[in-house]
Amino acid sequence: MRIPAVALALLAAALLCAKDQHRRSDEDTDTRSVHGVVTNASGQPVTQAVVQLKDTKTLQIRSFITQSDGSYHFAGLSTNVEYELKAVHDGALSPKKSLDVFNTRKDVTINLKLKK
Repeated sequence: MRIPAVALALLAAALLCAKDQHRRSDEDTDTRSVHGVVTNASGQPVTQAVVQLKDTKTLQIRSFITQSDGSYHFAGLSTNVEYELKAVHDGALSPKKSLDVFNTRKDVTINLKLKK
């Protein structure tokens, strides 16, 4: 019995997709994300605040400007690195918060509160 070329091509494509899907799930185990809301001293969300995420290993800093609801989000973070987060807006600064390697959650919420 001879298998048509189209059937072989479909089988090969299905196998490649399955292999690629497995690779993506493996890569996801080494990454995580952090998100939250920046609020002012009275608890109101702050638009246009700058949230800084510092990689404590390389000292690289990434920034995010909060959205209209005060939210921010960083994705693709290593699970093997500790990060520091802080927010700044109009002279107000939040205390630094850490996302450490012992926190094993893949999606972490860290809210930041600005103080004058």
